[in-house]
Amino acid sequence: MNADLASSWIVRSAAVAAAQAAGRPVVALESTIIAHGMPYPENVRTAREVEAIIRAIGAEPATIAVLGGRIRIGLSDEELELLGRSGQAHKVSRRDLPAVLASGELGATTVAGTMICAALAGIEVFVTGGIGGVHRGASESFDISADLQELARTSVAVVCAGAKSILDIGLTLEYLETHGVPVLSCEQDNFAAFYTRDSGFRADYRLDDPAAQARFIRTKWDLGLAGGVVLRTPVPQAAEMPRQMINLMIQQALEEAEAQRITGKAVTPFLLARIKALTGGRSLATNIALVKHNAEVGARLAMALARSA
Repeated sequence: MNADLASSWIVRSAAVAAAQAAGRPVVALESTIIAHGMPYPENVRTAREVEAIIRAIGAEPATIAVLGGRIRIGLSDEELELLGRSGQAHKVSRRDLPAVLASGELGATTVAGTMICAALAGIEVFVTGGIGGVHRGASESFDISADLQELARTSVAVVCAGAKSILDIGLTLEYLETHGVPVLSCEQDNFAAFYTRDSGFRADYRLDDPAAQARFIRTKWDLGLAGGVVLRTPVPQAAEMPRQMINLMIQQALEEAEAQRITGKAVTPFLLARIKALTGGRSLATNIALVKHNAEVGARLAMALARSA
């Protein structure tokens, strides 16, 4: 890759540019959660609150999106509002990034897309809600999120509340193991399942201290072992949803998606919207709570990684 050519596609906000020039840590944030993951106005309000949490801890947030034919690293309030209201933003993963940049259209970056852009911009930590993974029934559909392959190849630490509950979490963890992606757990031994704290599967390693997390990640990259690291932390206990209830609603939503022949990148937004409706909005409150908690953990990790550089 020609680094100079790649950097010509990137525009940093003044705040992000100043933070990087001063050696302050920056935390990347995705924009698909704004454009496709939550309804307006909760999406924009949550995005602003998450950015404020990161700033309060001492790091600089950088929400990433594609605007006007450029990768934007850090968005203004007006740009967050545009993403939240438009309803027209493309979901941008690795496959889609060239097309949306070339067309000049509005794009919201997925986990994979945000990892690519963060790495190009020299950002080591990325906070999201939950990663994608192996979809239920993937043995027939071959529906596996591009997030997993990106984690295998792009050296960014991804802080999340586990894999989304709509996925086959066991197969997702098997895929990550096969591709050499370490899964760290913070605050508990087991891997979290987005809406619920415990998926029933153990993470590879438990590291609660940000300095210990940073040592692990820095050691991996210093050894030349390219690829990401998953750091998962559970949804706060007060916001957790009952596991049996959410599983029943996920199954209903999956059956509805199949009946309506919804496939590909349209599946996750459909399922999240249906689960929100079936739970009377409770799932949205859980989603917001876990994203904010992830932002706290991610900001502390970014601060520790900056000290270890």
